[in-house]
Amino acid sequence: MAEPWWRAGPQEVHRLEDRVSSLYVERCHIDRDDNAIVLVNKARVVHVPAAWLAVLLIGPGSRITHAAVTLLADSGTSLCWVGEHGVRLYASGHGVARGSQLQLRQAWLVTRPKERVAVARRMYDMRFPGEDTSDLTLQQLRGREGTRVRRLYAEHSQRTGVPWTKREYKAGDAFAAGDDVNRLLSAANSALYGLCHAVVTGIGASPALGFVHTGAALSFVLDIADLYKADFTIPLAFDLAAKGLTTERDARTAFRDTVVQGKLLPRVITDIKTLLVPDGSTLIEDDQGGLWDDEEGVVSGGRNWGSEHFSANSHLDVGLELDRSTPP
Repeated sequence: MAEPWWRAGPQEVHRLEDRVSSLYVERCHIDRDDNAIVLVNKARVVHVPAAWLAVLLIGPGSRITHAAVTLLADSGTSLCWVGEHGVRLYASGHGVARGSQLQLRQAWLVTRPKERVAVARRMYDMRFPGEDTSDLTLQQLRGREGTRVRRLYAEHSQRTGVPWTKREYKAGDAFAAGDDVNRLLSAANSALYGLCHAVVTGIGASPALGFVHTGAALSFVLDIADLYKADFTIPLAFDLAAKGLTTERDARTAFRDTVVQGKLLPRVITDIKTLLVPDGSTLIEDDQGGLWDDEEGVVSGGRNWGSEHFSANSHLDVGLELDRSTPP
């Protein structure tokens, strides 16, 4: 079997649950020193072992060398270029998962009605801790969720003294519609979507394969973000409006600080694993490099299969070996 394009073997890479979940850096130079990445700014120099990171979130004002990117890729560390403190994902690189096992697991769950309903129920259960929802249909759960959110709006309006009538937003422009609290809520939610997108891609899941939301490129991101609005963006929007802080930047920077204080990044990672990988399940993280077969499931790749199906005198030359060491 041909060697993969990364050089570190599976035994050299720490499992995701053993890693520091994420590291956010901004306004610094990122370089490499042996098996560590080096973070340099005017104040200090910090060395971080690359293999202990699951996701490196690269914030504004940063630059990174080719050597550092090579090391992080070899270590299976995801790179995400983000806005301040992890909000607004701009681009992402290869994640910690060496194979496609988490995405395959996600696809298996989302394409089977019984399993999909079970995951959707777990998502709703996370929003109603301590309540028994086992007898409720999905339609009833959606109704209860809608009632809960309306109640939250009313409670925070009463708590802060900020008037509230209804939720208004304009698709495609998070800060264009409604009163101050509506615009702040839209801006904060946009930042939350960016953060959840960074985590989903960083751990190797698919942003598109949602369980409650469906049909959009970010359906799973919307699923995950909905778990945290009640604790993060809704109270934040009312608090900012009460203080007269009504700009998009006010929402973004305040949400950034709330994320850091509330340790939201590791919480998102834990919740995604809880939803997709129940207790007792294991996923193989290394690259299996196989070929799909309709009878055997998976067969080995990187080998010549022609000799098993054609005679040595055959005029057809079908023995093409896949060499994955040199990407196209």
